[in-house]
Amino acid sequence: MTKTTVREQYDRMAAKYDRRWNSYITNTLSFLQDWAQISFQDKVLDIGCGTGEFERLVLTQQPTQEIIGVDISEKMLTIACQKLHAYPNVSFHTAPASALPFGDRSFDIVVSASSFHYFEDPVAALVEMKRVLQPHGRVVILDWCKDYLLCRLCDLVLKFFDPAYQQCYTEAEFHHLLELAGFDIHRATRFRFNVVWGMMVATATIHN
Repeated sequence: MTKTTVREQYDRMAAKYDRRWNSYITNTLSFLQDWAQISFQDKVLDIGCGTGEFERLVLTQQPTQEIIGVDISEKMLTIACQKLHAYPNVSFHTAPASALPFGDRSFDIVVSASSFHYFEDPVAALVEMKRVLQPHGRVVILDWCKDYLLCRLCDLVLKFFDPAYQQCYTEAEFHHLLELAGFDIHRATRFRFNVVWGMMVATATIHN
């Protein structure tokens, strides 16, 4: 039910998404790009890629980067495909985080920005990310952080008024979910970029 709700919600807002959330997108995805330290040899999977803005940022600097985006909103992906049609090394697929249509050990890096709070079963999604990662690969996840007061308030409000929303997590809860899924946290931090948005990011590797 939630996947359908999320899909319908983002299908409705697809045409205006980039304009409406321009500042948020620019700040979060620029941070993610710097943090992820993607090399040109890496094969990258972006989960919850939306309109392909992360792909656009990466390809502006590294035009031959092999990168695949997945999202459950077909209308968001339509915009992503139009935006990046000139790049044969990027492709987009409709899929939820918990059922990725790729083989085991297919990617060097899996990234996800501002999607984790929509996952019905975050551990199942993380296990699926681990499945498609190379043994030496890493997952990089950026999301809202409940340690910040305004994010706690947003969390309460959205649970009542946004049927697609699941929950956001404290940094400790987020790290615990990563560990439950079999990841070791390599580095992590919290930050905010204006009064409202408190964020957290973590890079994790497969536990050996």
